Amino acid sequence: MKNPPIRRLPDAELEVMQAVWACTPPASRTDIDEKLKLTHPMALTTLLTVLTRLAEKGFIQIEKAGRSARYLPLVRKEDYLAQQSRNFLEKLCGGSLSTFASALCSSGLSREELDELRDLLERDAL
Repeated sequence: MKNPPIRRLPDAELEVMQAVWACTPPASRTDIDEKLKLTHPMALTTLLTVLTRLAEKGFIQIEKAGRSARYLPLVRKEDYLAQQSRNFLEKLCGGSLSTFASALCSSGLSREELDELRDLLERDAL
């Protein structure tokens, strides 16, 4: 049975989800806020709103513990990345691997990064 598609998250929600993934589960609001301070600081009320939205969308589970809460990811980062990569290939590249590869090469990746990608593909390490 095929898993249902994973929705693309808006940027702010993706930033918070990245922070959740970076924490050891279950994560506290403080843990998530500490991760966000490095990349995308936001007000406490905004963070709590985004966490609620992520729960409503099925990306996280909120476990209440008295007056505090813990947040557990329900979607793995690898699964989200795979789904969004497939969407990119299908929607923006028309399913064409050569168009996707051309876009990747034109994206500003360094020669070293392209060589690393080639090596990973050749070793079947992806």
